Amino acid sequence: MTFSPVVPPALLLAVAVVALLLRLITMGQLARRSGHRWTTVWRWSGLTLAVLLMLIAAARPTLGGGDGADPGAAAAADDVPNIFLLVDRSADTAVADHGDGPRIDGIRDDVTALIDHYPQARFALITFAARPSLEWPLSEDAWSLAPTIAGVRPLPAEEVGVNAAAASNVLRYQLIAAGQRTPGAPNLVFYFGPGAPGSKAPQGEFEPVPGSVDGGAVFGYGAARDDAGLQRIADQLGVPYVPRDPAQPVGDAAPEAAGVAAGPAPVERADRTDLYWVFTLAAAVLLLFEIFLNLREYRAARTARREVTL
Repeated sequence: MTFSPVVPPALLLAVAVVALLLRLITMGQLARRSGHRWTTVWRWSGLTLAVLLMLIAAARPTLGGGDGADPGAAAAADDVPNIFLLVDRSADTAVADHGDGPRIDGIRDDVTALIDHYPQARFALITFAARPSLEWPLSEDAWSLAPTIAGVRPLPAEEVGVNAAAASNVLRYQLIAAGQRTPGAPNLVFYFGPGAPGSKAPQGEFEPVPGSVDGGAVFGYGAARDDAGLQRIADQLGVPYVPRDPAQPVGDAAPEAAGVAAGPAPVERADRTDLYWVFTLAAAVLLLFEIFLNLREYRAARTARREVTL
């Protein structure tokens, strides 16, 4: 069994230790009280187990592709690029000034084309407006990523405004995790958006760990895009800024990282089976059972109050 955590392993371990310590403290307090019920102990244990199962799922355990894998294939797989897709889904992307349609249509088309441009790569999808969201952790399963990309829609306008660099911290930690998971793989970062034109919100900065970005591009969309802001983001990431022309295929504008060719030859890998869904399913069952017990107690309490009132 191997693991591909979506966040740094140290963070998962720290959360697990804190959860166990807090539960041991509450268990000790419960044991010192008179009249404690074992049902309460079991219910608390179930909730703690659900948290631990979710942490195991976040570590993304897989079967296969371990010690029995072909060493040459493993080395080749380590050279496959990690591609991070940063997609602006603010209300600005709904503006219809990119070719004959809204900016978001052009962004979705370009993201899809870029995935086809690197058929063997690993992809992560981070969307943002005022705040970031990791929609898809780094994975080789590009086929399942397609519906997620197709579902990306502009968010309603927010009073706080759009931060064009809202994905900075998420990207930084994803790059760190990718470096730990596949230290020999190049990291490509592609940014898609208009650059938050007209936003009054303070604009952050991208601060990746030096040397963690090996290539990519910042793509600008719309006639009223913020070219200066997008160029600044490109400088912070160390990649070129490319104003998007709908008539030009995005693959022509996508620069290659050193030593990485678009569309590499398929690499034979040992079959791997993701197990994270097993642990999330078990955690969901435990949480649903706890919700059921709470609802039952709530109904019983309401019934008892009605009887007292009558």
